[in-house]
Parts: sequence; C-alpha cells; structure tokens
Amino acid sequence: MKKFGKIFCYVVLIISAFLSLFPFYFMFVSGTNTNNQILSVPPKLTPGSELLNNFSILSGKVDLLTSTFNTLFVSVVYTVLALLLFSAAGYALAKFEFKGKGIVFGFIMGSMMIPSLVMYVPLFEMMIKLDMTDSHWAVILPLLANAFGIFLMRQNMLNFPTALIEAGRIDGVGEVGIFARIVLPNIKPALGALVIYMFTSMWNNFMWPLIILGSEDKYTLPIALAMLDGNPTNKDYAVILLATAVATLPILIIFLVFQKQFVAGVMGGAVKE
Repeated sequence: MKKFGKIFCYVVLIISAFLSLFPFYFMFVSGTNTNNQILSVPPKLTPGSELLNNFSILSGKVDLLTSTFNTLFVSVVYTVLALLLFSAAGYALAKFEFKGKGIVFGFIMGSMMIPSLVMYVPLFEMMIKLDMTDSHWAVILPLLANAFGIFLMRQNMLNFPTALIEAGRIDGVGEVGIFARIVLPNIKPALGALVIYMFTSMWNNFMWPLIILGSEDKYTLPIALAMLDGNPTNKDYAVILLATAVATLPILIIFLVFQKQFVAGVMGGAVKE
C-alpha cells in the first residue's frame, strides 16, 4: 500500500510537471514554425526551420535590442535599489525598538490593500511636478514603495540571531558595518527570493511604463511587444510567440539561478522561532 502511494505521488508529479512545462515548450517551438503550422490541426509540436526568418520579421517590427536594454536597465537598477532599501527597512523594523514601530509597520501592511491602479493618477501628477515623465527613473522610483518586499525582509530578519548583532556591537562594529558585514551575508536565501520577485515584477511591468513613457526609444519590452498585436484577423502568431519567448527567457534564467534561495527565503519568513 505504501509503495502504491509513492507510485501514485510520482505519477501526479510527472503529470503536473508536464502540464506546467508544456506551454513553455509550445511557445519556444512555435517561434521556429510558420503560422500555418501553428494553426494546423493538430499543431506542429517539433522545432521548425523558420527561427531566423521569424526573428528577422520581429526585428523589423520592434527595436528588440533597445527595448531589451531598457527593460534590463530598469529591472537591474530597481532590483539593486530594492535589495538595499527593503533589507534596511526590514532590519530596522525587526531588530530596533523605537516609538511608533507598530504603527509604522501597520501602515506598511495596510498599504498592501490599496490597488495599484488607483495610485497611477496621483503618481503621474507627482512625476509631472518633478519633471520626470518619459524617463526610466519615473518607472523605477515610484515602485520602490513596495510593502511586500519590506514585509518579506522583516519576517526573515526576525529569525536572525540577535546575539550576533550584540556581539558585533561589543566588538566595536558600527550599525552600518553590522548590517553589511554580519546580517546581509547570512540572509542570502531571503535576498535571493527578493531578487526573483522584484526583478520579475519589474521585467513584466506593463501598465505603469505604458502610462509614464512616451518615446519609443524608451519603451520597455512588454510595451514594445504589445505593438505586435496588430490586426485581430491577421496576427502573425509565430512572431508573437517568438517575441514572448525572448521576453520569458531572462525570467526563466533568473528563477533557475535563484530557485533554491527563493524557496528557502519564503520558508524562512513563514516561521518565527
């Protein structure tokens, strides 16, 4: 009976993995085929010979290099700044005692209940007053007010041994030194989880860059690829799926690199000793 249960578990896992990975496989394979092959019944599920031709059409419709660079720039800069700000905020909320700490944390958590859509108008007005519209910094800076990142880091910081911090203070290490040399190196799983979440959220961000960016040479990849939609009765699905594969590939790489840290970081913030 126990052996049967294990076999059943493996079968379920294999089927689940197939159902999860098949859309990605179909997307990548379809980028190498023609429209007729994709829309045939049944569709062609093996790699074709149209990859270079589809890529040439895609490059002619979209400035792929510029939009990819723009997306990479805002994603990397945003992720680096988010790591510094959210880890520092989480450290302060977890390990320092100050008046009103509970109220501050309550406001941060309460902000998670505000839909992002209702913030676009006041944020847009703010960017106009700061003369920052149509710039990549206007995409990055408003999104640094992210309550989930602070919450994730605080929950992980709660599990960090306070004795190590006190030992650093006794040895004469300053607060910045303790944070940079003792705390951060020991919470790599949480930082890995934060990297995946923040990089992915910025890479896939569509609505806010669409609102704040007006120049085509500053468009990010999601906006540029949205321009491929075209005529609903005459879509080039092969090119669209190839473009989607190009946009998805960096996310898959980031996840594969940081997947262990992501799982450990999320679990680390789930339980307080």
